Amino acid sequence: MGERRRILVTGGAGFIGSHLVDLLLGRPDVEVTVLDALTYAGTRRNLLAHEGDPRFRFVRGDVADPAAVEPLVAEADHVVHAAAESFVDRSIEDPRRFVVTNVLGTQVVLEACRRARAPMTFVSTDEVYGENAPEGRFTEDAPMRPRSPYAASKAGADLLCGAYAVTYGTLVTIVRGTNTFGPRQHPEKAIPTFVLAALDGRPLPVYGRGEQRREWLYVGDFVRAIAVVMERGEPGTAYNIGGGRELANLELAREICRLVGAPEELVTFVPDRPGHDFRYGVAWDRLAALGWRPEVPFEEGLARTVAWYRDHRDWVAEILEGART
Repeated sequence: MGERRRILVTGGAGFIGSHLVDLLLGRPDVEVTVLDALTYAGTRRNLLAHEGDPRFRFVRGDVADPAAVEPLVAEADHVVHAAAESFVDRSIEDPRRFVVTNVLGTQVVLEACRRARAPMTFVSTDEVYGENAPEGRFTEDAPMRPRSPYAASKAGADLLCGAYAVTYGTLVTIVRGTNTFGPRQHPEKAIPTFVLAALDGRPLPVYGRGEQRREWLYVGDFVRAIAVVMERGEPGTAYNIGGGRELANLELAREICRLVGAPEELVTFVPDRPGHDFRYGVAWDRLAALGWRPEVPFEEGLARTVAWYRDHRDWVAEILEGART
């Protein structure tokens, strides 16, 4: 057997990060180290399937702390930087926290990668582009016009990645993903919020009139796209991850009611949040050229997600308790 590839995943106890760890450890020639601060969005329970695997290691630490980051990067063959504060509503309440983790934390990881000459893949977001036209799709060359503190902090991190690639020759690839959903997503996010409310017979809170549109991609397809960019992406290049199902938020809430068997009358309109983007849409031809295509139809992914939340109420309770402390 040849030498195993050592991959560091920051934020690997969170939603996207833990699914990426699942994918990577499904390959026998890979070792994974996870660095995670275990804030409200991350839990060791997301990684229980790998406890005891000699190819897996967990380290608790903050990506904004060079002392925690640098030794782990120094021993990695590739770094996936997925750690981030990611809730738009929370960024409106506490923007500084997002700047520290998303901008400063990314600079710390980039600097460690520069020193160690380690390649890095950065998990950005399509929200860096800002609001899209009703029928338009952003290419990777579109200007960044973020409209929330969260999106602005991710845009700052994204731009730092590009600057490190140009200034220092750091081997950085970037993925800018559409909305992702699936098991283990934090209950404060839209689809888990709707699913749990429908399961409990509570009102499903829809912002404004529910006309905002989002594109939804199942998390298994999303992390496969990250892995493809890790392996085949061109350093210094960004890749949009699209290919999901576009729905208005009201349509999404009604579809979840139908799946759960809950009455549509549970859908309730609540005051819109400040600066709420109407629509995101990305072109993903560049990623398709690397050989990636989505595999899980939206309906199948949503059914899997509803079933998972129905069967894992203890996980939900633990996560919500962590969010309150």
